[in-house]
Amino acid sequence: MMRMRAGAIAIALAAAAVTAQAHDGPPFPILSDRAAGPYVISIWTDPDTTDDGSAGGQFWVKFHVAGKGAVIPDGTRVTVGITPARQPAVERTAVAAPVRGDATNQFAALPMDHEGRFTVRVAIDGPLGAAAVDAAVDGTYDVRPPRSMLALYLAPFLLVGLLWGRLLMRRRRI
Repeated sequence: MMRMRAGAIAIALAAAAVTAQAHDGPPFPILSDRAAGPYVISIWTDPDTTDDGSAGGQFWVKFHVAGKGAVIPDGTRVTVGITPARQPAVERTAVAAPVRGDATNQFAALPMDHEGRFTVRVAIDGPLGAAAVDAAVDGTYDVRPPRSMLALYLAPFLLVGLLWGRLLMRRRRI
């Protein structure tokens, strides 16, 4: 009976590990409060490299007008571009979109097809004028083990727990 229960728990944990969704980690700043043109710009990123061509490199551009109380006017456009250090002629660009309607916080995702150094260029163009800033980031693969490995990692702890419980049950009978 105890073995069947342990087997059922192990199968349930393995199934849950396959369907669990985990966050890659928080984004981090690669540029903070750089004045360019009429704007003060910060760039945050989560530079995940992918092999399947999906846009794993995520970039958040946070900016405001370099004056108190000034508002970002409609028509302001943010473009994010990345260039691999090994292939400087190949640039990928994406137009950023406001996050939850906030014009001062814009998001763009780009495919990063290999590990290594990338130059990040953010260009802002709008009624107040144009500005551009450059930064650099190292793209890396998500180094966490696959979710299916959770069952393998938990197996020794479950085994020790089952053996301990069995020992306690035997002691109780004596």
